[in-house]
Amino acid sequence: MDILSAKALATYWSGPELAANVIIFLNLLGALVLGLLVGYERSFHGRAAGMRTYGLVCMASAALTVFAGYPEFWYGGHAAIPPFVDPTRVVQGIVTGIGFLGAGVIVKEGFSITGLNTAASIWAASAIGVLVGVGFYAAAILLAVLSALCMSVVYLLEQRLPSRSGVAIAVCFEKNFAPNEEVLRKVSVEHGYEIARGTLSITFRDGHPEWHFLAVARDKRKGAKVSDLAKMMSHYKGVESFQVSPARH
Repeated sequence: MDILSAKALATYWSGPELAANVIIFLNLLGALVLGLLVGYERSFHGRAAGMRTYGLVCMASAALTVFAGYPEFWYGGHAAIPPFVDPTRVVQGIVTGIGFLGAGVIVKEGFSITGLNTAASIWAASAIGVLVGVGFYAAAILLAVLSALCMSVVYLLEQRLPSRSGVAIAVCFEKNFAPNEEVLRKVSVEHGYEIARGTLSITFRDGHPEWHFLAVARDKRKGAKVSDLAKMMSHYKGVESFQVSPARH
């Protein structure tokens, strides 16, 4: 049969073909809504990956999964023998592609690493789309709700649990100045911090010693504010410039 004939082209708009398209459309719509739900939490907190990113990831994952369930309608049903489809291979490709997208939102600057939670939640959004694509709608809804709760409620729980915050400090001393590590450690302890073991690195630039280290609060309630640490560093002998920032993970 000529694939360009009116009869062949009409098969793309036959009743069964349109019914399959409607089902696929409803799957995509549901995946989009669930992706927007998860993405709203990220958007609310001002993250780069927001509702649109999550909605597209979830919907695309569903699209790549749901079409594999209708091989008899591929190419208007013109395939002589419907191909054997292994959904796990499709999922494998989705996970690999999402891995590159997740890596793009992870940023490491000094002792601070940001974007890990966003990358993990993007991966979860792809899993939600896969569940919608294969028809596990209840599981997809539950995963979307749990993902949103994990990123919002669990954060509040983390704030209540005992923890030790860290502050990344970079100090540039005056030219030919010889800083004393023991004095710096003593001053840090006086302000409720201690220099974490193995984090102190020293470099020289044009005769200026530069120290980079991570200061960890000795107690969650006794650690000085970042602004207080900055004031302390400004009065430390020999300091020419410095940078103080929370060590985020």
